[in-house]
Amino acid sequence: MTVVELGPERCDALLRFFGDLPEGDLTFIKEEVTDPETVRSWATGESAGGRWVAVEGDEVTGYVAVRPLPGWSDHVGEIRLVVAPSSRGSGLGRELARQALVGAVASGLSKLVVEVVAEQGPALALFGDLGFTGEALLKDHIRDRSGELRDLMVLAHHVSDTWAGMDSVGIADELGAPAG
Repeated sequence: MTVVELGPERCDALLRFFGDLPEGDLTFIKEEVTDPETVRSWATGESAGGRWVAVEGDEVTGYVAVRPLPGWSDHVGEIRLVVAPSSRGSGLGRELARQALVGAVASGLSKLVVEVVAEQGPALALFGDLGFTGEALLKDHIRDRSGELRDLMVLAHHVSDTWAGMDSVGIADELGAPAG
């Protein structure tokens, strides 16, 4: 398995990946990921950058994006991550989330947020292990495809807090991270 930046050559495989996701997973993805024009736009033009895929051979097994928020929140990036059901529990989600963190730091973002359905314990644990903390619990905030209301957790990662400790012992310089 290799994590690579999304390019035009991977769009068809990414469309197959999204098309193979269970219906329940698609409920919690904000973008229209089964639309070929949408997915192809991610690899070209203004939408390019900040998106990576995990690949095994010609198949995509995971996807992560860091999307900068607009306007007065342009220092904040939102992480969107999904892993193929057959690859869950393998560490792939953690690898993709790490790639998102590195990409966000490299692009100058100072805060990252991720929205996780409150019942998704493994996802909450994964992001918690990477330094994300809870910022909000939104009760009955989303409706799944069967019409059931779900709570949404907003987790945040403040880049400067994480890198400040590393900077004090010189690790941040080695990683090319911003000084705290």
